[in-house]
Amino acid sequence: MALPPSSEVAMTDLDHTRGKEKAMQQSVTRTGMVVPKKRPTGRLVMHSMAMFGREFCYAVEAAFVTPVLLSVGLPKSLYSLVWLISPILGFVLQPVVGSASDHCTCSWGRRRPYILGLGIIMLVGMALYLNGDEMISAFIDGRDKQTWAIVVTMLGVVLFDFAADFIDGPIKAYLFDVCSHQDKEKGLHCHALFTGLGGALGYLTGAVDWGQTVLGYSLTSEFQVIFLLSALVFLICLTVHLRSIPEVPLRYNKEETRLLLEVTDPRKYSSIEEIRNGYIACTEINAAAKPKKHVATSCTETQRRMTLKSLLKTLFSMPSHYRYLCVSHLFGWMAFLSNMLFFTDFMGQVVYRGSPYAPHNSTVYLTYRRGVEVGCWGLCINAISSSVYSYLQKILLQYIGLKGLYFIGYLLFGLGTGLIGLFPNVYSTLALCSLFGVMSSTLYTVPFQLIAEYHREEEVQSLQEDEQDTDHRRGKGIDCAALTCMVQLAQIILGVGLGLLVSVAGSVVTVISASMVSLIGCCFVAFCVRYVG
Repeated sequence: MALPPSSEVAMTDLDHTRGKEKAMQQSVTRTGMVVPKKRPTGRLVMHSMAMFGREFCYAVEAAFVTPVLLSVGLPKSLYSLVWLISPILGFVLQPVVGSASDHCTCSWGRRRPYILGLGIIMLVGMALYLNGDEMISAFIDGRDKQTWAIVVTMLGVVLFDFAADFIDGPIKAYLFDVCSHQDKEKGLHCHALFTGLGGALGYLTGAVDWGQTVLGYSLTSEFQVIFLLSALVFLICLTVHLRSIPEVPLRYNKEETRLLLEVTDPRKYSSIEEIRNGYIACTEINAAAKPKKHVATSCTETQRRMTLKSLLKTLFSMPSHYRYLCVSHLFGWMAFLSNMLFFTDFMGQVVYRGSPYAPHNSTVYLTYRRGVEVGCWGLCINAISSSVYSYLQKILLQYIGLKGLYFIGYLLFGLGTGLIGLFPNVYSTLALCSLFGVMSSTLYTVPFQLIAEYHREEEVQSLQEDEQDTDHRRGKGIDCAALTCMVQLAQIILGVGLGLLVSVAGSVVTVISASMVSLIGCCFVAFCVRYVG
């Protein structure tokens, strides 16, 4: 197994990388293109608030969605359906939206309209799954009431999960569009930091008995209090995020052409972008024809040719290093989710030796409930450690590089979950929960930093090959979407197979399988993923 690079090698790579970026900036200046200016830290913090609000709402859902579904009487046979619909929709539609955002000509920018739309869908989903029962009670009585309450609640869960998973891609693409390379790295670390803080605050919010507070007495139910707080936090965070950094609008000129998705060269599989006069102008080259002849195509004709078939062709023809990065990301999320989805149940059944199937007034069931509560505190430790490690990553990056960070994240998570599965103990398990945060922070930062490195490398190569030629680079939206799709694919795989394993072998199998998948991913990260520099 390849070990992470030494500090000397990492520092040499860093100096080499900075030299390449300086050369690129000089070339870019000579060709008349605009380099994104350095962004103040405060603006990057404002940009990260979307991740804080998203993760806060995610943590609230994790704490309350199961009680909500149980309270409306959802049959057990429909549980798998609830968790599978959203990732299937996201896996199919996310690349489409990512490509569409690359070509969006809205005067407000390319990414922010999609972020706003997905944020609204998140709020609608939260309103439905937390207040669905009360909504139906206000309009329907009789035997159909429970059926409609189940339908509305399921719809709310699906909408929320779909939008919350979906929104990550446009947020990352937005960051990449408006920041220089150093600010991209800093922004990703800020994202990870506020993701952890939002998750920790969300879990703490779920641990409070809001029914005994002033708000609880004022409103109908505890779920309405949770919706009010979550919606308020998310709206504030989303507003701050959307006003953080202005985007450059995309404009098409009639005399210009665009690079079609149907190109045959896998290195050039999306749009070409050039900034002119405050707008991003797109140029299109018919790669299948003679390479030096530009073929003029109207925007209407181009948009008509941008079909789902061409988009799928685009994704399957992506360069091998992008594909390997997606596979490694899939391994990471499969390991992380298989542990997190059943962690509280593992604490209750394996660590505390309770049972959720015992009578609710029995000691065995109360012991299980105690284990679940302690498991929630373990998830809170995970969120806090993710924030702390995201700050440490900036220091470690100078010594071990991206390969070292990626390798260590998978390795520590694999070893930690393995030890938890082999030696289940309350205190050691809670202590090892801090390693979950290392993996979480790694998944939210390192793969996207590699995407930024790949894009920057292609920009440098394009400028070195022909400084007068247009800057060739793929759309960042579709690349971020392809990477984020791996989260949905991991959810689909686990939703189909992991439930059967748990029913046969118990929740301990989730921790052991998480360890095995993470260690396999560790080898993949070391030997297959390409690192720039």
